[in-house]
Amino acid sequence: MIATIARMRPSALSVLSGAILLVALAWAVAPGLLTSQDPISGGSTPALLPPSAQHWFGTDEVGRDLYTRVVYGARQTLAGALVAVALGFVVGTLVGVLAGVRRGLVDTLVMRAVDVLLAIPSLLLSLSVIIAVGQGTVQAALAVGVTSVATFARLARSQVLGVMERDYVEAAYGSGATSWQVVYRHVLPNSLTPVVALAAVQFGSAMLQLATLGFLGYGTPPPTPEWGLLIAESRDYIATAGWLTLLPGAVVVAVVLSANHLAHALRKVI
Repeated sequence: MIATIARMRPSALSVLSGAILLVALAWAVAPGLLTSQDPISGGSTPALLPPSAQHWFGTDEVGRDLYTRVVYGARQTLAGALVAVALGFVVGTLVGVLAGVRRGLVDTLVMRAVDVLLAIPSLLLSLSVIIAVGQGTVQAALAVGVTSVATFARLARSQVLGVMERDYVEAAYGSGATSWQVVYRHVLPNSLTPVVALAAVQFGSAMLQLATLGFLGYGTPPPTPEWGLLIAESRDYIATAGWLTLLPGAVVVAVVLSANHLAHALRKVI
């Protein structure tokens, strides 16, 4: 699979998407190298300055550099999305593999629970989880991760059921291998590739959900910058200082669309 990806000739859109994601990743990993200003304190800078050479995104209502806050906010959003996808991938895959291997009553119970989770809108489910565990950055990431467990579980189960019917699995059982040896050596390696592709697709969705929770006030608490929170804080100034809402919103849209484009391209290759 790696060799196939290496031989691909990326389109201009894929190159642009990759560049946008690399910039967002650099913001999250080393924000201090990309801006020298304080994201929390505005200092003596005038408030509501429009975008300029000194302040690329302008300043907010208390004089803080908006570009700096967007840069530091990338860490909250990207890290939260990574935690959410990792939780959904690990838990959902384990549940799906268990249902596909055990079948019978276990499969029926697991799939009915999955159907219930899929029937609940993701935003409503994430809000329910936050109400139960409390608000905060980690809690929001966990809430978003819970909403994706059912999707991973259903895909993992379908892949496992297909692999379990292969001749080499029956041969492994015939040679005396235990169920978990068969799962570890044959089922998982041959069924996880589509699940990994789904994880890439879910990353963009997780960022969007985290930004939505931040906008509603259930994510990272202020004054720590987070992309959804930045948009929420500036909505009162949309008529007089539209850049406060437009520029962070454009960053969210660009990063999410870039992640989704590259994820779908990867899924086609796989």
